[in-house]
Amino acid sequence: MFLNTKHRTSKEEELDNFSLKGEELRDALDKIALINRWLGGNNVTLNGINELLTDWPKEKPVSIIDVGCGNGDMCRAVAELGQRHGLHFRILGVDANPYTVNHAEAISRAYPGISYAVVNVFDEDFAALEYDIALCTLTLHHFTDPEIRQLMSLFANKAKVGIVINDLQRSALAYRLFQLICFVFRLNKLSREDGLISILRGFKKHELVSFSQQLQFKTYQINWRWAFRYQWIIKNLCV
Repeated sequence: MFLNTKHRTSKEEELDNFSLKGEELRDALDKIALINRWLGGNNVTLNGINELLTDWPKEKPVSIIDVGCGNGDMCRAVAELGQRHGLHFRILGVDANPYTVNHAEAISRAYPGISYAVVNVFDEDFAALEYDIALCTLTLHHFTDPEIRQLMSLFANKAKVGIVINDLQRSALAYRLFQLICFVFRLNKLSREDGLISILRGFKKHELVSFSQQLQFKTYQINWRWAFRYQWIIKNLCV
C-alpha cells in the first residue's frame, strides 16, 4: 500500500496527553528507550554533545537540559558519557507528564547529577531556566511547525553552548521498518500506534534547513544518521 510522506501529519499521539498514566504508559516509555538503545539512537545525541564540547575544559561544569525526557534514559546516558570523559555534567530532565517524571526519578536514583522537573516547555517557568546545552531527543516531532519555531528560538537564546536535536526522518521505509519492530518487540497498542504516528510527524531534511534559515542560525549542521534519524546541531559559540 502506498504511503504518502510528503507532508507532516497533524494527527496527535496518545503520549501528548499529559494526564496519561499507568502500566501501559510505563511499558511504552521503557520500550521506546529500549528500542532507541538497540538501534543506536542514543549515540546520535551523545555524538552531538561531543561535537559541542570538543574544546571544553574538563574542570568547567556543563549544565544540560533534556526536553521530553521520558523515562530518563537519555539523561542517564549523558551522565555516563560525562563519567567516561571526566566531565562534570549537571543534567535536568523535563517532561510535562507528572507520572513520566516520577518514573524517571525512580529509576535514576543511582545518578546524583540528574534532576527532573514537571514543566511545560511553553510556560514561563521553562523560559526562565538557564543551561549550556539543550537536548531534544525524539521530542521535537510532537510539536507543530509554529511551536517548533518558538521552542527553537528560545533554545537559541538560552543555550550558551548549543543545541542537539535527534529526531525521526519521515519516510515510508522507516514506517515499514517500525512495523517490523512492533512485531519483534511485541509492542503494546500505545507504543505501536504512537510510534507510527511519530514517523509521520517526523521531518525531511529540507524542513530542518528551512527552520534554520527562518531562525537565522549562523552555525548549524544537519546529518542523516541510522536508524532513520536526523542529527541537527546548532552551535551558539557564546562561551
